[in-house]
Amino acid sequence: MGEASVPGAPRPPLSVAELRADIAAGRVETVLVAMTDMQGRLQGKRVTARFFLDEVLEHGTEACTYLLGVDVEMNTVGGYEITSWQNGYGDFLLRPDLATLRRIPWHPATALVLCDVLTLAGDPVRPSPRQVLRAQLERLASHGLRASAATELEFDLLRVSYEEAAATGYRDLRPANGYNVDYSLLGTGRVEPLLRRLRTEMDGAGLYCESAKGECNLGQHEVAFRYADALTTCDQHSVYKTGAKEIAAQEGMSLTFMAKLDEREGNSCHVHLSLTDPEGRGVFAEGPGTDMTPLFRSFLAGQLAALRELTLLLAPNVNSYKRFAAGSFAPTAVAWGYDNRTCALRVVGHGPSLRMENRVPGGDANPYLAVAALLAAGLHGVENELELPAPTTGNAYTGDAERVPTTLREAVGLFERSQVARAAFGADVVAHYARAAHVELEAFDAAVTDWERVRGFERL
Repeated sequence: MGEASVPGAPRPPLSVAELRADIAAGRVETVLVAMTDMQGRLQGKRVTARFFLDEVLEHGTEACTYLLGVDVEMNTVGGYEITSWQNGYGDFLLRPDLATLRRIPWHPATALVLCDVLTLAGDPVRPSPRQVLRAQLERLASHGLRASAATELEFDLLRVSYEEAAATGYRDLRPANGYNVDYSLLGTGRVEPLLRRLRTEMDGAGLYCESAKGECNLGQHEVAFRYADALTTCDQHSVYKTGAKEIAAQEGMSLTFMAKLDEREGNSCHVHLSLTDPEGRGVFAEGPGTDMTPLFRSFLAGQLAALRELTLLLAPNVNSYKRFAAGSFAPTAVAWGYDNRTCALRVVGHGPSLRMENRVPGGDANPYLAVAALLAAGLHGVENELELPAPTTGNAYTGDAERVPTTLREAVGLFERSQVARAAFGADVVAHYARAAHVELEAFDAAVTDWERVRGFERL
């Protein structure tokens, strides 16, 4: 496995030779061996540095298959083909991808490596999020194309610890900022110690941090990272989400990437995507301006055609759909436009930087599945030479375009019936993630919410 670096990054990911030197000098004592689960979270083991070099580096390590068959609370649930009580909840293999090896500055003497998930026979576990994305990148490569991506994650920062928030039932949370700090240097300065740690320590982990800025909701912020190849971007996204939570906890605070914390603006995860040929030349722009190549037009037409039926992979939770509200900067219309933030699909940049932005995913999206969905939709458009309709130039919230699904129940129904999804991912992957959605819905349908108690305790 070759080692890769982020384009323009101040330092490459940690090489095995550098890791050996760090271990010999006592600078690294622990290696986190991680995979990404269905919710986009890092799961795995802390192994001693010596054991990593002696065993895991060459042979990998095992983990229980239940990691790809549980709900967000880690409850074992039925209905998954690859893991169950009936087949004994066996193991699969975590094989380190050495291109992801990196130091983790927010933990002393620690490095991390991300893994591909394989069967014990060495075959890819197809529903594993990283393998779902790899499969779409291979499809793209068969067309002589490569994908670059960037994800823009927003979060709500709170002046309570995770433990304090849980103890109060997540009520009366104290936002880190008491007013809208969108672009405010004064407002963001109030939490600069935390923001500085996020910027510098992510940089120390091999990510290329560009900036941090305030957002609209109380205590809402965004830390932006430079684009990279699609797999690297998704790997870094997962590392960042875990690290950001851990850094906040170390500061006695908490932050959440959930799509909608309250009735104000939700947390988005806008995904920017562009394609190049194998030599790195962009294939979206026709000249130095905003004219689009036929390939880009078909790729974007595919996004429109498949967006509704692939929304599940962009918005995987009940809470995800609370974001989609008119006038909220979260999309409701399946429409595209040039630099038009009212559309689900926004075309930005010019010349080599011309690209698409999908504004549907929230902060709770699994980046591997979201980017895989965008590639699958685009390839559907390219392979079928779909025609792109005219752009939306006005307010898409009030237009007559089709609507983004408004509930998880609607989205999973569209996904299960989608021929685009089955052709791109396979029936087994479709069934796996449809089951995950139904598990979420079953849990939600059985819950009694605060809203119901307030609404009905006395009045009904």
